[in-house]
Amino acid sequence: MHQHRTEILDWIAQGRLRPENWATALRLAGTTPDTRDWRKFLDQLMLWLGTTFCAVAVIFFFAYNWTEMGRFAKFGLVEILIVGGLAMYCRLDAERPAGKATLLLATLLVGALLALVGQTYQTGADTYELFGVWASAVLVWVLIARLGALWLLWLALVNLAVYLYSQTFGGLWGMLFRTEEQIWTFFILNTGALVIWEAAARSGATWLNERWSLRILGTVSGALVTMLMLWALFDAPNDRSTYATAAYVGWMLMAYLYYRHVVPDLFMLAGGVLSGVIVITSFLAIHILDRRSAGGFLLIGLVVIGLSAAGGVWLKSVASGERA
Repeated sequence: MHQHRTEILDWIAQGRLRPENWATALRLAGTTPDTRDWRKFLDQLMLWLGTTFCAVAVIFFFAYNWTEMGRFAKFGLVEILIVGGLAMYCRLDAERPAGKATLLLATLLVGALLALVGQTYQTGADTYELFGVWASAVLVWVLIARLGALWLLWLALVNLAVYLYSQTFGGLWGMLFRTEEQIWTFFILNTGALVIWEAAARSGATWLNERWSLRILGTVSGALVTMLMLWALFDAPNDRSTYATAAYVGWMLMAYLYYRHVVPDLFMLAGGVLSGVIVITSFLAIHILDRRSAGGFLLIGLVVIGLSAAGGVWLKSVASGERA
C-alpha cells in the first residue's frame, strides 16, 4: 500500500495525473482510508482516550471531595476500581486492545492509590519513592500486557524516580548527580532501553516493533547525547569532554548504520541530521562569534541554511532509495 501511494505521488509530481484525478487514483490504489478504516481508528482513539480520562477522573474526584470522604472510603473506592480492572482483564481477551486498556487503567490507578496513601498518612517519604514503588508494583503487569505504550509509561516512571532521587539527595555522598552526571545517567538509561527494545523487537517480540514508541525513545536518547556534546563544546576541555565527544560520535555512527541499513527509519535519520546541524553550528559559534562581528552571524546563518538544505537533499535521496 505504501509503495502504491508513493508511486502515485511521484506521478502527481511529474504531472502525469490531472488534479481532478488525484483523489480517484489514491482511492483506487487503496491508499486513502475508507469508512471501515475510519471506524477502526475512531474506535481505538475512543478506547485509549476513555481509559486515560477514567483514571484522570478518579484523581479529580478525590481532589474535589477530599474533605467529604473518609480515608477508608477513599482507599476502598480506588482498590475496588483496581480489582475491577484486573477482573475485566481476566474476562477479556488479553491480546485485544480492550484487555490491554484495562491493565493501563489499573496501572494508572496504582499511582493514584500510592499518592492517596502518602497524602492521607503523611509518612514523610520522598517523592522519588512514590514513583519507584509505582514502577516496581506494576512491573509484572507491564510484562504481561505486551503493550508498547505501557512500557513507555513504565520507563517514564523510572526516569522520574531517578530524577527526583537526584534532586533529593544530590547523589551518593553529594558527589554525584550534578547536571552533567544527570544527563549521563539518563542517556545511559534510555539508550540501554532503546537497544534492548530494538533487539527484542528483532528477536521475535513483534508487539514491540511499534515504530512510534521506538521513535519517542530514540528521540529522547538522541536529545540527551546531543546535550552531552553541547556541554563538552561549551565547557573547558577535560576528560569528561572527551568521553562526551566519543559517546556522541559513537551514537551517531551506530544510529546511522542501524537506521540506514538494518532497520531503515527516515524519522531517526532526520533526527540525526538535526542533531548534526545543532552541534556543527554550536562549534562554529564558539570559534567565530567571540568577537560578535556581523560577518560571523551571517556566516553562521549561511551554514545553518546550507547544512539544512544538504540534509534535506540526503534524506530525500534516502527516501527515494527505499521506494525503489
